[in-house]
Amino acid sequence: MIHFVGAGPGDPELLTRRAERLLRGCGVCVWAGSLVNPALLDFLPAGCEVHDSARLDLEQTTQLLRDGHVRGLDVVRLHTGEPSLFGAIAEQMRVLKELGIPYQVTPGVSSFQAAAASLGAELTAPEEAQAVVLCRTSGRTPVPAGQNPSDFAASNATLCIFLSALVLDEELARIAAVRGENCPAAAVWRASWPEERHVTGTLGTLAAQVREAGFDRQVMVLVGWALAGASAPSRLYASDFSHGWR
Repeated sequence: MIHFVGAGPGDPELLTRRAERLLRGCGVCVWAGSLVNPALLDFLPAGCEVHDSARLDLEQTTQLLRDGHVRGLDVVRLHTGEPSLFGAIAEQMRVLKELGIPYQVTPGVSSFQAAAASLGAELTAPEEAQAVVLCRTSGRTPVPAGQNPSDFAASNATLCIFLSALVLDEELARIAAVRGENCPAAAVWRASWPEERHVTGTLGTLAAQVREAGFDRQVMVLVGWALAGASAPSRLYASDFSHGWR
């Protein structure tokens, strides 16, 4: 069996119990060495074959998965964060399906969740933001028309912007043109890693703060009024709510 496993944002303690069990029992591990915390490899059993996929293409990665399966070994394909988000697992699963090789996906904690935890922030706020948009800017991988972060600015949803540190100035300026420069914004670098750092500011200040901090990759950017804290109380704990709703 091939197991696509979400490694979480970095902290080994944020692995799911299933993810840890699969790592402890696998015979082959193909991991995203450029992104996944190497400390997670400590869960692997003695004798496990370990392959770093950072410089491998799809065909080479698939060959490693296939070879492990043919030898009757459980194979873990270890992806950063939550593999269903910007994880490029669909193309890998498609090839495995064509080859008749069974696979399973184990979800993981995403970096946007770890970033919110780092900031002590709730991403939704009553009467302000009841939607969260997970997005990224165009880079080497283009973004379809209408799906850049600034395209969602008018919704006032909380934006969680992945993979965009190098083009942040332009995108934040476009969002600010809609929401205003005073809208709260934050950037978290290596959320949940031991060296984690973050900066908080507004749409008008954040790009400069990110440059000054030296964040150039593995940065999660959060934008929205919810980051300032809810101005209206949740109805969940209102005295006229029955306990059935709690």
